[in-house]
Amino acid sequence: MPDPVKITIDGVEHEVPRGELVIQAAQDTGTYIPRFCWHPRMKPVGMCRMCLVEVDTGRGPVLTTSCTLTCSEGMAVDTRSDTVKKAQEGVLEFLLINHPLDCPVCDRGGECPLQDQTMAYGPGESRFVEEKRHFEKPIEISELVLLDRERCILCARCTRFSDEVSGDPLIEFQDRGAYTQVLTFPDEPFKSYFSGNTVQICPVGALTAKPYRFRARPWDLEAVESTCPHCPVGCRISVQASQNQVLRFLGVDNEPTNQGWLCDKGRFGFEYIGSPERLTAPLIRNDAGEFEETSWATALEVTGQWLQDIIAESGPEAVAGLGGARGTNEDAYSFGKLLRGVIGTNHIDAQLDDGLDPQFLAAVTPRAAIPDLDTAGTILLWGPDLKEELPVLYLRVRRAAQEGANLIVVHPRRTGLHDVATHTVSYAPGRGSATLSELRAGTGELAAIKTLLMESGPVVGLVGRTGYTEDPLLAEAVAAFVRDLPDGTILPLARRSNVYGALDMGLAPSLLPGRAAVSSQDARMSLSAEWATPIPEFTGRDAAGIVEALRERQIRALFLFGADPVRDVPDQPAARQALEAANLVVAIDQFLTDSSRMADVVLPAEGFAEVEGTVTNLEGRVQKVAQLVAGPGQSRPPWSIFEDLAGTLGSSLGAVSAEAIHKEIAAVVPAYRGITWEQLEWGPGREGVVVPAETGEQPLRYVPVDIGVPVRSARLALHSARTLYDDGVHARFGLSLAQLAPGATAFLNPDDAARLGVADGALVRITGSAGSAEMEARRDPTLAPGTVYVPFNQEDGGDIGDGLEVKLEVLS
Repeated sequence: MPDPVKITIDGVEHEVPRGELVIQAAQDTGTYIPRFCWHPRMKPVGMCRMCLVEVDTGRGPVLTTSCTLTCSEGMAVDTRSDTVKKAQEGVLEFLLINHPLDCPVCDRGGECPLQDQTMAYGPGESRFVEEKRHFEKPIEISELVLLDRERCILCARCTRFSDEVSGDPLIEFQDRGAYTQVLTFPDEPFKSYFSGNTVQICPVGALTAKPYRFRARPWDLEAVESTCPHCPVGCRISVQASQNQVLRFLGVDNEPTNQGWLCDKGRFGFEYIGSPERLTAPLIRNDAGEFEETSWATALEVTGQWLQDIIAESGPEAVAGLGGARGTNEDAYSFGKLLRGVIGTNHIDAQLDDGLDPQFLAAVTPRAAIPDLDTAGTILLWGPDLKEELPVLYLRVRRAAQEGANLIVVHPRRTGLHDVATHTVSYAPGRGSATLSELRAGTGELAAIKTLLMESGPVVGLVGRTGYTEDPLLAEAVAAFVRDLPDGTILPLARRSNVYGALDMGLAPSLLPGRAAVSSQDARMSLSAEWATPIPEFTGRDAAGIVEALRERQIRALFLFGADPVRDVPDQPAARQALEAANLVVAIDQFLTDSSRMADVVLPAEGFAEVEGTVTNLEGRVQKVAQLVAGPGQSRPPWSIFEDLAGTLGSSLGAVSAEAIHKEIAAVVPAYRGITWEQLEWGPGREGVVVPAETGEQPLRYVPVDIGVPVRSARLALHSARTLYDDGVHARFGLSLAQLAPGATAFLNPDDAARLGVADGALVRITGSAGSAEMEARRDPTLAPGTVYVPFNQEDGGDIGDGLEVKLEVLS
């Protein structure tokens, strides 16, 4: 404990850190002080006055707010004196003057701090008999959040969160006196990616979530702690369900990852779990080309026979697998074991031609962890817009910048972090390597940035692809630059929820389970001995290679495990042609997606909240996911499907449960050696264990190298990147999120729009390397000149492709 001081709380002496808030010190030592406005992740304001205590620093007791007073040597704190009790009763009586007593119909009833503290600290009765104030209720301040102003106690938690934490100050206090209220600004709804956090931290029922409103009472809910399934940050959540239906996600304060916060996609992205569109029985395409339901026995038997025929005719090299980045580590390990150990193919990829080198993502060194951002002197972000693709990591970087870290953002357009950045650099897609050369040389406008990077360490580099038209080798070149900086560490960025776990389980053509290279003979021999089967030596194909080989009929059979290449591969027409050319496509999925609709066999799989296992986040932190509800119909855990598929080929994976598979992973996978199920569930690993663990090892350590990325130019360069809300499967089948996708739009720099004669709102046709699409045009002054930005995977967005140069035609 740095610089401890001794204080007395209710007559008991404690040793606490100097400068810690009294309310926090009391809580840490076992004394609860009631509060409404104070939140440990926000600045104290002392607005509600509920945390009043008597403090004596040697000059007599004084009544003061414990959330604004810091601890000093010899301080005596009394939280139970008659004066304190009288003050608390008075505060509660004033708060209840206008607060409606509608607990029986309030969503917060049963878990309401105001309700609880009125019972514990209130006067027991009110002297107020006059009419309370009334407002229209509820009012919709966004598509997800409703506001009941009568219940608001003006603690300012919601407004402070929106301003301090998320950087979206879209709600604020208005009016004066008894009519002070929280409202949005005229014609500006509460369109924040983090609005759901205000619902969770509201101490009363003033803010409620539309998806949960009037759905259940807290005492009717079953809950388990799990890990969010929507991105690789690995946010801890509480999954809550009633009558076998998931009803809400709540954020859990896990210090290394999300610190209690969730993005709205993570918070409200649960509705797909109970969608009526879920697959409930195996499907086989009949002679007429239509799907028909069948039994598991028939589906497995037919699939096994077709696979055996293809392997007999063309060898195991004619089989490939895509996906595995949205399931658990146990599912991914079983998928890889089926393909490599039973079938004998290295054609396997968890990424869909939209990521980075798998060895770079899995084993780059020196690797940073998320908490390193809190102590970084400088943060270099050269990658995706974190607010769109990794929202809670965006919150962490934003806080670090607000608390003094230098932030440098390099991106083709304005991102969510530009307002707190020390320096920003904009460049047209294709010219990133030229910008990097200027930064490395420290010339021109980038000289000050180079000086900052060299002199203000430690430096954490957040490195990824800014968009899909960017050369993926640029990210490695940036990482090589960061590695040469004083105390430079690298955090590589990708977007699928468990892509890092899938790569660690060997779902890449160049990787074996445990961050070992396929090219390593020792690694192959070790795995072969564990699996009791030869490991194929030939170099496998990645997603782009698999798509190309399918089109050329060099690969004839394809497994899709939770993958939708027709929508997710940047060259979507090529993916569609590949599936059309395949002799056999077997999809293991929860829904009929654009890709699984083209399959020959579709096997219904259980998903998040229906299976248990582990996942690995972007820093390599292994965490548990828990099972709470049963899957629909005849759906099954993916690992059991792979076990039965192995059985149709005359083999076995030895998979009997997720826990048994995890034990095998802990024994076989070098980086995961020694990580136990119990440790992650109930032991010191509940916050997650970063691999390689103390008892593990990492055979591969990948040192990034700048091999020289060519500068590319285009008259009009395409910037294609993800947004938080898109037409992805989980959002499409969730009623609340489906309406939030912005749709296909072409954004142009105003100078380019004037040059091309494009008015704001005009209909244009964008023609790229793979096709064309018609959409509305909008002006964006933050875009680099010579660039058109088209959000990827939007409904009616068309198939533009990932080529750099595009053509624009004005239609109206």
